[in-house]
Parts: sequence; structure tokens; C-alpha cells
Amino acid sequence: MNEQWSEWPAPAKLNLFLNIVGRRADGYHLLQTVFQILDWGDSIRIRPRTDDRIVRSGGLDDVPPDHDLAIRAANLLREHAGSKFGADIEIRKRTPAGGGLGGGSSDAATTLVALNKVWNLNASVDDLAGLGVKLGADVPLFVRGKSAFAEGIGEKLTPIELPLRHYVIIDPGIHSSTVELFQAPELTRNSPPTTITDFLDGACTGNAFTPLVRARFPEVAAALEWLQPHGDARLSGSGGCVFVALESAAEADRIAEACPPGFRAFRATGVNQSPLLDAVERFQKARS
Repeated sequence: MNEQWSEWPAPAKLNLFLNIVGRRADGYHLLQTVFQILDWGDSIRIRPRTDDRIVRSGGLDDVPPDHDLAIRAANLLREHAGSKFGADIEIRKRTPAGGGLGGGSSDAATTLVALNKVWNLNASVDDLAGLGVKLGADVPLFVRGKSAFAEGIGEKLTPIELPLRHYVIIDPGIHSSTVELFQAPELTRNSPPTTITDFLDGACTGNAFTPLVRARFPEVAAALEWLQPHGDARLSGSGGCVFVALESAAEADRIAEACPPGFRAFRATGVNQSPLLDAVERFQKARS
């Protein structure tokens, strides 16, 4: 087995809108959203080991290895395959934790996809997506690697071609708890269902979590107000990062550079196909 490091992107995502349209009998919320995959996010380096240990380096200091979604993904894949392979997994974080950008879910998906190749397991994309949903509703999105209209709990995905947009993303530095927000009594849970056509026609821009997050976190409210003069400022996921879409990369850079103290700004470009799929293709060519 090749013992060299390989590097894999774990791109972030934005929710271009998010409605909650109901609730299942088991308590899970039913939603509709559009996931925009970005050309920016975390990266993961992987090296196969000669023993059966899964060893993490990097990542978030306050997340123990056995709670880390990437490590859980590695163990889940190994259990599914009935293998005893080991790996060193180095996680280089850029995506803010608790920011609504899918960082942990993307790390898990990249780990599943990459180790499937590194360990020569030959699991299908459907198999990997099925494993991914056990780790989080967003994980199948990143496994499949296509920007998508999502329904159900977020796992029912219809690929969608989105226009080229550049995004300014503002991190107000707060950690928003998705679990707490889903439990909030004031959360709107009965929005009327919409369609892809409605979204593409511009009818869907809201986020059910925005009023809750604004009320709970003045930093998010301030970030939204600062961004609003530059376009339609929105919350991603359950927050706390906010963003605005622009047609000009230069304009996006200018706005990001003017970010006020106390916030962090990132500039990213939306992509219809994840850079993870490109990495898979490069890896396969290098091995052939």
C-alpha cells in the first residue's frame, strides 16, 4: 500500500434559502433548501498506515478525536467494509465551527470519499451517501458533490445548475446551536412547499432561522446590517455566518477587505461541481 500523503478538499456550502415545511413523526424537521457548494473550505490530508489505527491531527482543539465527524466517518467506513485498514488524517480547518457552512459534514464526506479510494474499497457513491446520512443530514450533499435543491431532512437531493456568483461571507465569531434552534417554539415550521422553478425565478430567498438567530445574537444582526447595502444579505443554514452574492469577483474582494473589526471575511466562488470530485479524478489518474 502506498504510504504517501494525499490531499483532499472539503469544501464549504451556503444555503441560498431555507424553509421548514413540516415535521416527521420521529421529530425530525422537513425542509427545503438550495445548497451552493463553494470552491473554498477545509482540506484533509490522508496517509494509510501499516497498522489498524485511525490517528487524527489538526482539526478543532475542543473536539475530541472520537467525536470528530471525520474520525467517525473513517470508523464507519471501515466497519461497513469489514476492513482493518488504518490511516493518519490531518484536518486543516478554515471553515468556522457552528457557522452554518457545513464544515464538519464536509470533513466527514471527504474522509469517506478519500478513504474509499486510498483503501481501494470500491464502495459506490450511493453506499457512501448512505453512510454519510448516519453522520449528518448534510453529509450526502458533499459525498455526491453537486450543488442541489434539497428536501426531506436535507438528504433528498436534486442537482441544480446555479449561475456563477462570488460570495462575501462574514463570520461574526459566534457558535450557533442547530439543535437548540430546531427546538425553539417560535421557529416557523409550516412554510408552504416551493419548487426549483420558484427558486430560480427568485421567489425563495428567506431562511427560517434568520429571525431566531438575529434575536439571539446581536453580532449576527450587526453583520447582516453591515452587508445589506452590498446586496441581499442572508444567513447560511442555522448560522452564524452571513453572506451576500455578487457577480463581480473584484467587487467581492473589495467588500471583504473592508470588513469591520471584530468580524472575519472570506471570499468564495460558487461551483456546481465540488472540487472533491476533481480530486477523485486526479487521484485515480495518478494511480492508473
